Amino acid sequence: MPMGQTVSSYTETDSLTTTHWLAILLVLITGVIHVYAGFVEGRIPVSLAGVGFLGAAVLFLLDYRRSLLYIVGIVYTAVQFPLWYVANAGEFTTLGYVDKILQGALIVVLTYLYWRARKTNKMDREATAA
Repeated sequence: MPMGQTVSSYTETDSLTTTHWLAILLVLITGVIHVYAGFVEGRIPVSLAGVGFLGAAVLFLLDYRRSLLYIVGIVYTAVQFPLWYVANAGEFTTLGYVDKILQGALIVVLTYLYWRARKTNKMDREATAA
C-alpha cells in the first residue's frame, strides 16, 4: 500500500445498504465457523471453505464484480449443504446446524441482492435508451 493511502481508499462502501451489510456479516460468520471447525476437527477442506467465504467478503468490499459474487456466493453456499451432510452423516453438531441456518439466510439475502442489482441495471439501461 503506497504511503499516505488507507485501506478505506481501496474499498467502496458508500453504496452498501443494510442488506449488503447483513450479507457481509453472514459471510464473515460462516467463514469464521468453517475455519474454526476445520481446525478443531482437523479437516483442512472445511477450513479452506471458510477462507473462500472470507476472501469473497474482501472482494465484495473492494467492489469486485459484485453481481458475479452474488451468483458465485449462492452456488458456493448451496454446495456446502450436501458436502456437510455427506461429511458428517450421523454426527451433526449444534454448530453445524447453526451454520446451515446462517447459510440458508445467506442464500436468501444473496438472491435478493442479485435480483435487485439486475432490476436496477435494467432500469438504468432503459433510462439510457430513452
